[in-house]
Amino acid sequence: MSGPWPTVSAELVASGKLRCSPEDFRVYEDLGFEPDGDGEHVFLHLEKRELNTADLAQRLSSLSGIHLRDISFSGMKDRNAVTRQWFSVRMAGRVEPDWQQLAHQSDVAVLAVARHRRKLKRGVHRGNRFVLVLRELTGEREAIESRLRHLSLHGAPNYFGEQRFGRNGSTLAQAKTWMASGGRRISRNKRSIYLSVLRSQMFNTLLADRVSAGDWNQVLPGDTCVLQGTRSQFTCEQADADIVQRCFVGDLHPALPLWGLGVEQLSASLLERWSDVLEQQAAIGDFLIHQGLELGQRPTRLIADDFCWQFCDDGSLQLEFRLAAGNYATALLAEFVQYG
Repeated sequence: MSGPWPTVSAELVASGKLRCSPEDFRVYEDLGFEPDGDGEHVFLHLEKRELNTADLAQRLSSLSGIHLRDISFSGMKDRNAVTRQWFSVRMAGRVEPDWQQLAHQSDVAVLAVARHRRKLKRGVHRGNRFVLVLRELTGEREAIESRLRHLSLHGAPNYFGEQRFGRNGSTLAQAKTWMASGGRRISRNKRSIYLSVLRSQMFNTLLADRVSAGDWNQVLPGDTCVLQGTRSQFTCEQADADIVQRCFVGDLHPALPLWGLGVEQLSASLLERWSDVLEQQAAIGDFLIHQGLELGQRPTRLIADDFCWQFCDDGSLQLEFRLAAGNYATALLAEFVQYG
């Protein structure tokens, strides 16, 4: 199974069109810290329109003459959107170019330039703020608002979104073809993308099983728990009344593994609970371990911060919210609206 993944909501309460223009899907990266002001790495805060993050990194490489391996960013951002994010370029002993040359094409704007002592690593940003517009909206307003209030309080399954897998699952298909070849030598960037996609597929399959069972938002014996808004985690051998209450109010979430080396440390009861899924995903799981990925954990639930919405005079619906790094806005949308 590669999606659509099972949802909590039995029925959707609305339909509409998303991304009628790039401006209808805005993403603002929250880095979570300020650059030092000195150092060998140039930090650039850039806005892009209808442009992949990887393509913008290539433009930075071409302009600066710096190899792509010395250009970094924290997270991939949508192409069919207007997004703001930070990049770092290692300029040790090099003369900086005129970064404003990036803005000669209308799809990029340079918002800020600063120095920092360390490169920008993947996944270090705190989160993203989203401003989305759904157009040609149909559905009863009262039902839509009721569902949105429920989602703002109780969240949604934390699936990796369809963007992760490529248009019509094309990136997942390529990753599986690469896996079938035994993981032949390819570029480091492609290898990273394919491994991420395969691991995302395995996580989504495990989460889909929990959603179907109805316990995706409950802490079960042996679950890893992750504190809301942090990377802090602990193993819960038994869910006492305090854990149950903290989970209910969204203070913590159960987590599922991002498969890799170290799975043997997971309890036998967990592996038994997932036995059917692990059998289905055995080839992917074995391959991820063989490729040396380390075991990680990802919450089963996402809860949006500062969630608000507005019904506009033109019949559209504007949504605004914040999500932790790595969470997908489309996972939230999937619980109330059929969008195209």
